[in-house]
Amino acid sequence: LRTGYQGCNVLQMAERLLDQFGGLSGLLHTQADDMKGFKGLGGPAKRAELVAVLELSRRAIGEQLQVREAMTQPTVVMDYVQLQLGQKSHEVFGVMFLDAQHRLIRFIEMFRGTLTQTSVYPREVVQQALQSGASAVVLAHNHPSGSTKPSHSDMLLTRTMQESLALIDVTVRDHIIVAQGKYLSMAEEGLM
Repeated sequence: LRTGYQGCNVLQMAERLLDQFGGLSGLLHTQADDMKGFKGLGGPAKRAELVAVLELSRRAIGEQLQVREAMTQPTVVMDYVQLQLGQKSHEVFGVMFLDAQHRLIRFIEMFRGTLTQTSVYPREVVQQALQSGASAVVLAHNHPSGSTKPSHSDMLLTRTMQESLALIDVTVRDHIIVAQGKYLSMAEEGLM
């Protein structure tokens, strides 16, 4: 941020930014256009610089979570999914592809949708699992509405994915639903 503006020092400005965008996790997913009306970030260069720093931070956190350990601890998996999807303003379905030791091979945002729904195609997930050499996956999507309660469609999709991926010996370890600041593990809830 370097400097504040008249009547507001840089620390006060930082506090206002965090408040307006829902804390650090919200700020990590903020785009330059979202900051246009924020006093003290009027110039496009300053906004672009801040967005670049935030993107580098988000990637660094993601890399630390990825290489830290095998994705066997539910909190590590939840933190990773929350970081990737929790702040999205539209529904996104992603898949964590895991190796035989449950280490993350890669995370792919497979499908994007509207505010309330997205279309998911099991065939494309199966193709990516084969290309990745995955032995397990964690399905994940966000609910921009703020509710983490799985819908009937979410339950049906999970079952379809389990059946489709079982044909190529890939296990679905969990289906995680995230919203800003919260999550639900379908495996922990006994829903799969």
